[in-house]
Amino acid sequence: MFFRETKHVSLKQSPSRTALEAAQAATRLARQVALALGDLDLSPSQYRLLLFLSEGNAAASAVAGRLAVSRPSVTALADGLEKRGLLQRKSDPADRRKVAHELTEAGREILAAADIAVADHIVQIASHLDADQVDEALAGLALWNHALTLARGQREAQR
Repeated sequence: MFFRETKHVSLKQSPSRTALEAAQAATRLARQVALALGDLDLSPSQYRLLLFLSEGNAAASAVAGRLAVSRPSVTALADGLEKRGLLQRKSDPADRRKVAHELTEAGREILAAADIAVADHIVQIASHLDADQVDEALAGLALWNHALTLARGQREAQR
């Protein structure tokens, strides 16, 4: 057999055209997020780390799990952000082997600027749609944000 079946999609049951277009849009939107962050000298991975840390400080292992990256990747991301003064590492007084990452004030400020830059860029792209479609497109993305949060919660509950 030349093709393997995956857990999600078998060869007998392919995704709908709408699902395929959504997948392609997600990929293209990821590039647009990267472009919007460029002026702030942030990568999408750095932005995701800042977003996660905005929910509270966290150990590298928790960050790695949440962002679905390796601990060395978290270390590399954190190193760059720490050098820029956007996050700080603090040793756990109870266990000096554990290090928590937390946003600095400058980190919170650049996160706010990044949120605005990305939102503005997405709205600018959506402005090419009819007026009623703009709200629908933005509401769709907000709904995806909610679905991703629910899926993350379920994964974390299963651990």
